[in-house]
Amino acid sequence: MRLKALLFCLIFLTTLCGAAGESEIDLAPSSTETPTPSEALDPPEVPAPPEVPAPPTMLAPLSAAPLEPSPPLPLNCASAMLVEQDSGQVVFEMNPEVQRPVASVTKVMTILLALEMLDAGRLSLSDPVSVSKSAAGMGGSQMLLDVGERQTVSTLLEGMIVGSANDAAVALAETMYGSEAACVDRMNARAAELGMANTRFVNCTGLPADGQYTTARDVAVMSRQMFSHPAYFDFSDTWMDEIDHGDGRITQLVNTNKLIRLYDGCDGGKTGSTKEAGYCVSATASRGGMRLIAVVLGADSGAERFDIAGKMLDHGFANYRRYPVAQTGTKVRGTLPVTGGAKDGVTLMLGSDLTLLVSRGDEQRIQLSPALPESVPAPVAAGQRVGSVAVSLDGRTLAEIPVVTAEAVDASGLSSGVKRFWQHWPVT
Repeated sequence: MRLKALLFCLIFLTTLCGAAGESEIDLAPSSTETPTPSEALDPPEVPAPPEVPAPPTMLAPLSAAPLEPSPPLPLNCASAMLVEQDSGQVVFEMNPEVQRPVASVTKVMTILLALEMLDAGRLSLSDPVSVSKSAAGMGGSQMLLDVGERQTVSTLLEGMIVGSANDAAVALAETMYGSEAACVDRMNARAAELGMANTRFVNCTGLPADGQYTTARDVAVMSRQMFSHPAYFDFSDTWMDEIDHGDGRITQLVNTNKLIRLYDGCDGGKTGSTKEAGYCVSATASRGGMRLIAVVLGADSGAERFDIAGKMLDHGFANYRRYPVAQTGTKVRGTLPVTGGAKDGVTLMLGSDLTLLVSRGDEQRIQLSPALPESVPAPVAAGQRVGSVAVSLDGRTLAEIPVVTAEAVDASGLSSGVKRFWQHWPVT
């Protein structure tokens, strides 16, 4: 016991002497000024930084390959795609990269920009909008707005989402960016940010224009972004409504997306039709916690586009389900050895959630294969990635889950040596 006490005193004195001889411990510049009592007791208040609006929602990209190599049902249209909303997994597709006009489905991007402005606090649903001559003069689907008429952002947004109103789209575009042309510039910039490489906008309405085109895949990309905003669904499942123009006139809005009434679970989407584009729709439906998006472009009639979209959704809901594979923070069995650390090992956990879209019945065939090093050198930070778990089905890798450390481990040093000395020295 006496020997242990003598050794501890020797280590303690060595520590003090070492610290006194090290000139680089304190990196802060020294000061010879004595602080006043108020400075010592009451440091000046630092003003809180201004609130920074949340950035636009970023979703995982669409999967590079579909789950099914070819469409499982006849698709009498120019191009099509079925996608699961949360994962971005493509179920099947047909001519997904063929550029073509999509008529009023173009408004998906106009609506998305408005929703993102609302989220950023740069626009309010109650903001009044004075309708310009340009907006009031739009042809095609309309709310029948008059020049100088005042409506709220909320009413114009409803007009676009429910009635596909071109006059509402231009009025809102001018409110957001000052002119339709400036809005179109932002539409193209946002498309580039989302990776929509085969899209070019010329106007904010989708009315026929040379050089305006997109693809089924790009429509799915911007539709996913639009459907990620809860505020969108405050308007999208409205079947009928009335718009009061304030001068005694009333315009009735009827939802152009008939699947709202015809398809169980459908609560949103965007339609479009012109001679050049044919009949188009990007429709979404949710059942059992799974949301699907069916994109149909270039059908021969309005009824046929809805019939095709409904059958696509039927196939998705009947044959697939969302399967939760992993949850962030789930501990990995055992510990990973640490070399040169204050501890011999570090606890590991999964670094992200993973929910896969799988065929019904395939859940039991999913395999998890960890890939971890034999050890990791200290120091180790909490949350440091050290490996991964491969998720596979029938030998095909579907995803990877990062494996991270659940705690920090310092490098071995004098303080840890003292601690181990006390822990392992036999007491007599």
